[in-house]
Amino acid sequence: MLIPCKGPGRTLVLASLLLIFACSSAGTQPLPGRPLHHVEDGFRNVDPNFHRPGGWTRWNFVVRRLLAASIAPRTFDAPRIANDGAALRAGLVNPSITWVGHSTLLVQLEGLNILTDPNWSERASPLSWAGPRRLSPPGLAFEDLPRIDVVAISHDHYDHLDLATVKRLAEAHDPLFLVPLGMKAWFGDNGMNRVEELDWWQEHEYRGVKFVCVPAQHFSQRTLWDGNRRLWASWSVLSRDRRLYFSGDTGYFAGFKEAGQRLGPFDVAALAIGAYLPPEIMRAVHTTPEEAVQAFLDLNARVLLGIHWGTFDLAEEPLAEPPQRMVAEARRRGIDASRAWILKIGETRPW
Repeated sequence: MLIPCKGPGRTLVLASLLLIFACSSAGTQPLPGRPLHHVEDGFRNVDPNFHRPGGWTRWNFVVRRLLAASIAPRTFDAPRIANDGAALRAGLVNPSITWVGHSTLLVQLEGLNILTDPNWSERASPLSWAGPRRLSPPGLAFEDLPRIDVVAISHDHYDHLDLATVKRLAEAHDPLFLVPLGMKAWFGDNGMNRVEELDWWQEHEYRGVKFVCVPAQHFSQRTLWDGNRRLWASWSVLSRDRRLYFSGDTGYFAGFKEAGQRLGPFDVAALAIGAYLPPEIMRAVHTTPEEAVQAFLDLNARVLLGIHWGTFDLAEEPLAEPPQRMVAEARRRGIDASRAWILKIGETRPW
């Protein structure tokens, strides 16, 4: 079979191959004497009702997305605010949270500068010529960052773990990377060794701030052969007087309520509100805006911060819709508007 050298044809062929061979993944049966999410060669979700759609459903979705991106790519200008990083480098607003875009937050807390799922690249993809292109520039130029102390990674998907960005951070800032189980070897293979990997409910303390690896309902995969070989997680960041919950990617599940009971109440819950359509693809692994509001209540949080929207075109909902639905649901549930945050890209708020 000939593979076209350029254009949507090549993209579709590669997408088809990916979905055909993506069955190469970890096992499904728990290991005796090990936590229930541990299986042979990897990890699994523990909710017995969890299931992902079959290969044909996923293939149809990927082909639709690639054709749409090739023929009529969507554009979107998310609201943004200029931020040259000067106040952040000087530590003038501390504690603070800055939305760089997508799931990338710069969190300033107890003298630490923390990044979540950093991505400064133009695409969320293993390919330079295909895959979701950034719709909005990062809200903070990489060169304007303050010294970065800790980077928390939720899972290995390309929009959350960007190789170019983490290598750049390692070279420029030498931060501590906190990652779920199975990911330390990937960092080592790419020349980064200041890494601590944690299982669900394990914690690591760094300069008086505690980082807890919290269960999530999602999956992992970067290549044709490594499905669910690395763990996925959310993160809790706990200081003497502040508590942050960062969701990464997760479907709605009982783990929110458990995290709220074990680690809450939280001051801020940063929860994904985008990439929820079509439901047959996304329901199990991403929260809708309405589910994010319920998760916020489960976590017993003071403020809900909507993230994971407006930066990469990953799904089929209108690009401006997620924050509108989140705010509407918060209002319907009687949550004051001051507790439902939709930040502009580049915006910094004290918390």
